[in-house]
Amino acid sequence: MKWFELIIAGIFEVGWALSLKYSQGFTKPLPSIITIAGMTASFYLLSLALKSIPLGTAYAIWTGIGTLGTVILGITLFKEPIDAIRIICIMLILIGIIGLKMISPH
Repeated sequence: MKWFELIIAGIFEVGWALSLKYSQGFTKPLPSIITIAGMTASFYLLSLALKSIPLGTAYAIWTGIGTLGTVILGITLFKEPIDAIRIICIMLILIGIIGLKMISPH
């Protein structure tokens, strides 16, 4: 259950980062509200996961999911550049997330 909470926390992190972009510096009310709600949900679920998953592992996976998700959405929604080096870096983050999960005793 803690791993599920951590994954969902990471997904909420992607959501609040995306809504933060749309909030245009908290000048648009609806995206601003979604940002704050997403942050709250993300941090809450992370705090639950931290009850049994080591801090370093949980935080790295949480930020890794957020990084992967926002990079992928940045490329698809905002036409951010994509090249071989960027793909390699994304793959390294993914490998790190998988590796941390595999070696975690929990």
